[in-house]
Amino acid sequence: MKPLCIIVGFGAGVGMGIADAFGKTGFQLGLIARNPSKYTDALQSLTNAGIEVSIAAADASNESSLTDAIAELQQKHGSAEVLIYNVVSPTFGKPTTLTATQLAQDFSVNVVGALVAVKAVLPAMRSRKQGSLLFTGGGWAHYPWDEASSISIGKAGLRSLALTLSQELADTGIRVGMVSIMGQVASGTPFDPNKIGEAFLELYRQPTDKFQPEILFQGAS
Repeated sequence: MKPLCIIVGFGAGVGMGIADAFGKTGFQLGLIARNPSKYTDALQSLTNAGIEVSIAAADASNESSLTDAIAELQQKHGSAEVLIYNVVSPTFGKPTTLTATQLAQDFSVNVVGALVAVKAVLPAMRSRKQGSLLFTGGGWAHYPWDEASSISIGKAGLRSLALTLSQELADTGIRVGMVSIMGQVASGTPFDPNKIGEAFLELYRQPTDKFQPEILFQGAS
């Protein structure tokens, strides 16, 4: 059976780029999206490329919804070899324009959902003493922008989660890494989604003794 890569937060942009990179390398894909019906064409493209793919619906801010979706995919395809958390709640605005409820909701999507996803795949990875937990980071974790204060807070929190998980799991055989996108994602540019997908694949392929917890993706030619 081919190894399984679960991507939480599939979409037509970075999610598709990651899916294409891992699928064409020999992974089965288990995709999770809030509204899977929006991505019929993208799924057909993956299938046409000979990639085995399933998609499940989940709300990343809802623990039971996300846990159930991951369980469904693992029941169908086997335990995940790779989990990629690629979800962001794109709320823009200066800090004082945010309500407490909005900030808490965004944080639930941007950070808490990542921990929920990790805990859903971690028992099987611990049992096998192998696996990769990868996250989509962003430049605003390093250079916060007041017009995107909630996203900046979320990406900073996600980075801290990834790095602390990397420390916790250092001796388990499970690798934790993050690709932090340091520019604006756009097709046909150095920050094309397919180039970002390749960066995730390169991180996954790094030898264990040289594995980097974080790659700052500055664009690719």
